[in-house]
Amino acid sequence: MKKLLLTVAILAAPLPALADKLEDLKAQGFARIAIANEPPFTAVAADGTVSGAAPDVAREIFKRLGVPEVVASISEYGAMIPGLQARRHDVITAGLFMKPERCAAVAYSEPVLCDAEAFLLPKGNPKGFQSYADIAADPEATIGAPGGGTEEKLALEAGVPRDRVIVVPDGQSGLKMVQDGRIDVYSLPVLSISDLLAKAGDDSLEMVAPVVGAPVYCDGAAFNKDDTALRDAFDVELAKMKESGEFAAIVEPYGFSAAAAMSTSRAALCGE
Repeated sequence: MKKLLLTVAILAAPLPALADKLEDLKAQGFARIAIANEPPFTAVAADGTVSGAAPDVAREIFKRLGVPEVVASISEYGAMIPGLQARRHDVITAGLFMKPERCAAVAYSEPVLCDAEAFLLPKGNPKGFQSYADIAADPEATIGAPGGGTEEKLALEAGVPRDRVIVVPDGQSGLKMVQDGRIDVYSLPVLSISDLLAKAGDDSLEMVAPVVGAPVYCDGAAFNKDDTALRDAFDVELAKMKESGEFAAIVEPYGFSAAAAMSTSRAALCGE
């Protein structure tokens, strides 16, 4: 009888947080991911198919954790962390670069994608912009950037006035604004600008990269702070994929360096 009571007590004990969250995801059959539709980090085809390096890595890892699908919603960068904290997303897989203030707000995985900053501007770079400081120094210059993104913050930190930093909803809009002369520069990571130029086929535009004085960043999958156990399980599978070469097979066709992601760590990027 004592043995039976002990067994019942053990079964009735609360499950660890990981089991709770993971069982929830398994039961619903998918994980909700926030993306920005910014190729090659993330992309959504006309039929709604989600791809890009970050969702592809996340999709494979969640499959290994017993969650067969990911369902994406497009979000501005500035809205991603509030959405995660409000439980509208289970994870952010969107090229949301690690910075100490973001590391304090979310539970990042180990690094997934690394890139540098770039400028999209008219051919020949007529105003000679090589840095965010150059744009700040020109009283007439305007720069477009994703709302709440790294590029917006870098421009403001370099001294570009708020009214000359134009929030742009997506890459195609930014490219069109440069073409139409509504902004002087559009700023995104190198691979994102490269993708825009390749698709536009417009010889009147060019890319300046890397932006002088701008750091190289790495992202990671970002989880709710209460889901660190799930994040840790994600990291276990990510480490296995990095070791086996499966990680490189996913990210390198998109132009990302697996070696760059493997050369640093969450602790280093978050300043822990």
